[in-house]
Amino acid sequence: MPDEGPLSPGELLDLDRRHVWHPYGPMPGTAEPLVVESAAGVRLRLAEPAFGQRELVDGMASWWSALHGYNHPVLNAAARDQLDRMSHVMFGGLTHEPAVRLATRLVGITPEPLRHVFLADSGSVSVEVAIKMCLQYWRSLGRPAKRRLLTWRGGYHGDTWHPMSVCDPDGGMHRLWSGALPRQIFAGAPPAGFDAPPEPGYAASLRELVATHAGELAAVIVEPVVQNAGGMRFHSPDYLRVLREACDEHDVLLVFDEIATGFGRTGGVLFAADHAGVAPDVMCVGKALTGGYLSMAATLCTPRVAEGISRGEVPVLAHGPTFMANPLAAAVAGASVDLLLAGDWAAEVKRIETGLRDGLAPAAELPGVRDVRVLGAIGVIQLDHRVEMAAATAAAVSRGVWLRPFGDLVYTMPPYVTDDADLALICGAACAAAEAG
Repeated sequence: MPDEGPLSPGELLDLDRRHVWHPYGPMPGTAEPLVVESAAGVRLRLAEPAFGQRELVDGMASWWSALHGYNHPVLNAAARDQLDRMSHVMFGGLTHEPAVRLATRLVGITPEPLRHVFLADSGSVSVEVAIKMCLQYWRSLGRPAKRRLLTWRGGYHGDTWHPMSVCDPDGGMHRLWSGALPRQIFAGAPPAGFDAPPEPGYAASLRELVATHAGELAAVIVEPVVQNAGGMRFHSPDYLRVLREACDEHDVLLVFDEIATGFGRTGGVLFAADHAGVAPDVMCVGKALTGGYLSMAATLCTPRVAEGISRGEVPVLAHGPTFMANPLAAAVAGASVDLLLAGDWAAEVKRIETGLRDGLAPAAELPGVRDVRVLGAIGVIQLDHRVEMAAATAAAVSRGVWLRPFGDLVYTMPPYVTDDADLALICGAACAAAEAG
C-alpha cells in the first residue's frame, strides 16, 4: 500500500478485493463495488464513472438512514462543535449533555409511557438489549420460565444472535442457523395491505398463540406496519392493537422494532405505533436516528419494565457497550431529530408518497411484476421471481440512480429532501431495474 497520498480508484479496489469483507458477500468479493469519493444533498459522487454516470441520486438513503441527505450544514456543525468538546467518554459512572438531551427528546416524541432510554451501538444491538430487558424483567419477578419470544413470519430484526432468532426462520437469510438459534414461536405473516380490513381469523390466531404460550412467553416482538428487510410488506395497524390487547390480557411484554419505520418513514406519524394508537412496553429506534452520520440506536422502555428489573436479585440491566451514548453520535442525533421536527416532515413525506405512487405505477404493466406498493416514503416493486441484482443495479446506475435490490424486490426509501425531479429519476430507474432484473 502506498505510504503517502490518496489511493487511485484502481489501487483502492485492489486493496478492497484483497482485504475488505462487504455485507452479505463472499470473501474475496465477486462483484466490484462502486467507489464513492464524496456525497452531498441526495447525490453520491463516484471516483470514476460507472455506466456513463459520475453522480448518482441515492434512492436508498444509505439503508434508510440519511433522512436529511448528505453533508448537511446543520449536522456538520453539530459534529464539529461536539468534536471540539469531546468525541467520546465512557458512560459508566459518567454522563454528558448530548446523551441527556437526546434521551429527553426521544421520551418526548415516542408513545407514552416510554420514559427510559438505553443508548446502544446499532439497531441490532438495540434489539438484543430489548430482548435482554424482557428476559431479565421476568427473571427479576421470579418467573424465569418466561423466556421465549413470539413474532410473525416475514420479519427481520438484525444480524446478531437473539435478533436472528426472531427473523423469518424459513424464508429469511438466517435460516443457516436453524437448530443453533433459540427456538421461538412464529405466527403466520400478517395479511398484506396497510388499508386492508383486518382478517378476524388471523386476529383470532394471534390471540390464541399468545394465550397458549403465555406461561413461557417473555415478549411478543414485531415490526409495526412495515416488515422491512424480510420482504417490504405492509400490514394493517389493527393487528398491533390485537397484540397489545392479547399481551395485556395474558401478562406478556410487547416490543416494537421501529428501527426502519421510525421518524416519519411510514407517513403521517412519527412512529408506526402511532398508526394504531398503542404503545409497546419496549421500543427500538435506530437507522435515521443520527441522520445517517454515525452508528447509534436506542431502546426505550416503560417504568414497569425498568422498575421490575431494578427490583430483582441482580438490580441492574446487565448490558454496557464501550461506546454507549457516544457524545459525538448523541450530539448529531439530537441535531437530526431537531432538524426533522423543525421542518414540515409530514408534508415532505406525503409529497414523496405521491411522487412514488405516480412514478412507480407504470411498473405494474411490466412482465414479471407481481405487485407495486407505496406507503409513506417507501416504494416497492415486487417481481414474481428473484431479481437478477447485477442487471437491475446496472439499469438503475445507467440512469443516474443508486438502488440496492434484494430477493424479489426493487425498492426505494429516499431521503426526505429528495426533490420532485430527482424523485421522478428514482422512479424511472426503479422501473428500469425491475424490467432488467
